[in-house]
Amino acid sequence: MPDPIMYGDDDMYVVLETNQPEQFLTAAELLAKLESVLSTQQADLPQDLQNISGISEQAKHLASTGCELDLGPGEFLQWYVVRLEK
Repeated sequence: MPDPIMYGDDDMYVVLETNQPEQFLTAAELLAKLESVLSTQQADLPQDLQNISGISEQAKHLASTGCELDLGPGEFLQWYVVRLEK
């Protein structure tokens, strides 16, 4: 489980997705991406998200406690915090 204290406001996330090039997203962009994906997965949510109401709250929980979302056979969405040099 990621420790939120380890991450700063200027951290970026590298996002890996089936058949897509890697993307670098801000925390806000990652949340928007997770919300978009979760909006299409409501019928098949991971167990830890099933008791959380609201897609926005589900996305926040997922971003702070995980780094992967199972999207079904052969499909994946993963994200990892990275620090870019300034």
